[in-house]
Amino acid sequence: MEKIRLGVSACLMGEPVRYDGQAKHDRYLTDTLAQWVEFVPVCPEFELGLGVPREVMHLEGNVDAPRLITTKTRRDLTDSMQTWCDKRMQELEKENLCGFIFKSKSPSSGMERVKVFPEGGKGMPVKKGSGLFAAAFMKNFPLLPVEEEGRLHDPVLRDNFIERIFTYRRWREMLDSDSSRKGLVKFHERHKYLFMSHSIPKYRELGRIVANLGDKKLSIAQGEYQALMMDTIRLQATVKKHVNVLEHMAGYFKNQLETDEKKELHEVISNYHGGYVPLIVPITILNHYIRKYKEPYLSQQYYLNPHPGELGLRNHV
Repeated sequence: MEKIRLGVSACLMGEPVRYDGQAKHDRYLTDTLAQWVEFVPVCPEFELGLGVPREVMHLEGNVDAPRLITTKTRRDLTDSMQTWCDKRMQELEKENLCGFIFKSKSPSSGMERVKVFPEGGKGMPVKKGSGLFAAAFMKNFPLLPVEEEGRLHDPVLRDNFIERIFTYRRWREMLDSDSSRKGLVKFHERHKYLFMSHSIPKYRELGRIVANLGDKKLSIAQGEYQALMMDTIRLQATVKKHVNVLEHMAGYFKNQLETDEKKELHEVISNYHGGYVPLIVPITILNHYIRKYKEPYLSQQYYLNPHPGELGLRNHV
């Protein structure tokens, strides 16, 4: 499998490029996720030429349009950083990225809740800002999955992010291999239960786009579908939503399972609902019955295998 390309804050890769000459090496990224991901490191301050070590800086002023100011010499780096960001966005457009992992709290790379101080640098900051580079990236690539390294320590958020990058990569592969109406219909069918696990109303909206393909130009329909798809899978898949999907899938076997098998399946789903077992347990049982009874439709569903099992993501949700 060709590796997924992800942008990442360079310090998370172990590169000593932070203001104090240190790194913030994230072992999960380099030791685990790197088996399936090729990282494209970016450090805005270092690439801007500010050197290592360098003066501490922070955001000041308007939360929606903050200035990037060094804390001792009061040097305003905003315009220089924004000019660099514009150039870097053009370069990143050629990298075929499927997402980005930012360094939290950074005045350049923090995705959210970055401190913004009052103008002049004095007083209590508000944690409502985004780093200048992160904000530029999210504006230029609004559909790409983004996350911060700290939030990836949460199993639910980690599962959601990695599911999004693999889904986005499959979308691109579909466009490359079969960018046709038939290709979109097949993509939608195979992702039915994955989308349902995030939002049934939005899954139905996606279905209406597919059902009305003959009414508009294919490229327009694909653009609408992609935007709604990424909005859909950004929503949190809850236990209740998963149980609904699991029960739907179990319904395919109502005329095939033996009495004991049917009882076992529903008990496992109930145990997952009650928090006694992780999601991987009912998923494993379903995969077993899909193979045993050769159920063709369910065997194609990405919900059952949205990302490599070796990541163990569904062992914790």
